Amino acid sequence: MAARAVAAGEDLVAVREEVVRHHEVIERWLSGEPGQGFEEFERAHAEGFTLAGPDGRTLDRGQVLRQVRELRGAAPGLRIEIRDVRVVAAEGALLVAAYEEWQQDGARGSTAVLRREDGGLRWLHLHETWLPAPA
Repeated sequence: MAARAVAAGEDLVAVREEVVRHHEVIERWLSGEPGQGFEEFERAHAEGFTLAGPDGRTLDRGQVLRQVRELRGAAPGLRIEIRDVRVVAAEGALLVAAYEEWQQDGARGSTAVLRREDGGLRWLHLHETWLPAPA
């Protein structure tokens, strides 16, 4: 049981680091910060990646990459805060995580399916839902 608890703690640390790192890449790209290449964003998404957006549409990896690539510099000064990261499930190479993403114009609750690969994590699926504005 202790080994399982250690593994769960390690999973949480790895997931938190990946979610924060990934959103920092997005933040820099959308802000148009110099030196942020698109390749880091692209590499994070596994072949077959899908995004179920808060508007109900599902996009495949190619659609997500095209849209994000076109948005370079579209949100100067963007800041993204990640809150409440947790591992929902872990089995073999797969991890399911949930977290909140807060920006100036609102917040989303997200559930991500990640795969352990080459010493890191790659994104397989992301489902986002709008969160109510704080009272």
